[in-house]
Amino acid sequence: QVQLVESGGGVVHSGGSLRLACVPSENILSDHAVAWFRQVPGKEREGVSCLSSTDGSTYYSYSVKGRFTISRDIAKNTAYLEMNSLKPDDTATYYCAARLGRCANVGGVPFSGAYDIWGQGTQVTVSS
Repeated sequence: QVQLVESGGGVVHSGGSLRLACVPSENILSDHAVAWFRQVPGKEREGVSCLSSTDGSTYYSYSVKGRFTISRDIAKNTAYLEMNSLKPDDTATYYCAARLGRCANVGGVPFSGAYDIWGQGTQVTVSS
């Protein structure tokens, strides 16, 4: 069973930056799409971004487009989510997820039900 481990969360002031990392327990990034989701207590998990393994296509939710960047380093077996210009509304637990092949989106953002490998999450808190 492949596991994903996220890191890089923390507390940052509004306007600040963080880079989240996601490391799979096996080398899957060359043939698995990797996505980031976030969740606030009491709300549904929200798709944030995805990177397809097949052609490198990237997808972003409207709320983060232009501020967040998803990437991967296959040699380091690590996926990243670079988050800039952070806002208090970005406060959430961020999860890394993966699925074989392409991103699976609904409305242009990753759909959580289509991803079968998940990490435990890392907390991001943005103070105003």
